[in-house]
Amino acid sequence: MRTDMDRQIIGIIENVSIGERAVDVPAKIDTGADSSAIWASNIHVGRDGHLRFSLFGEGSSYYNGKIFKRADFSVAKVKSSNGQTEIRYRTHFTVTIAGKKVRGLFNLSDRSHNRYKILIGRRTISGKFLVDVSRGSERMSAGAQTKRLRQELQKDPYQFHKDYVNKKEAVS
Repeated sequence: MRTDMDRQIIGIIENVSIGERAVDVPAKIDTGADSSAIWASNIHVGRDGHLRFSLFGEGSSYYNGKIFKRADFSVAKVKSSNGQTEIRYRTHFTVTIAGKKVRGLFNLSDRSHNRYKILIGRRTISGKFLVDVSRGSERMSAGAQTKRLRQELQKDPYQFHKDYVNKKEAVS
């Protein structure tokens, strides 16, 4: 049985690699999330019954357009942060976190609007790592976030409102 002393300590933000296809992608380690998720695009099931998708999407520096083809996949009903329930495909990936290869089940979803395109949930890291919430290479304090938002508001209040407050409101 592994003890806490045997587990590597990681922060809330870690660079993750998925083989050679995606190297050093900043990922959020979220112990509050049960499952893991990754930004995928062009998701569809072909007539042969295989799931096909690309990692990330156009406009992402990690997107290379290569298509993954998987016979080993499943679906899950997932309640998103906005309260909507969606059906998402999921499949296994072997990812490298802090130099250690870990196999995990990932939901494929559009994370284009999320700050971190990969989310690592507790099932993926359980028994393998300890998370130190004070560590995180790209972590921004709440005060720094508020300061940045205030600066954006002062620069262009109309654009700020459009970008943050009411994205769905039609431009008048």
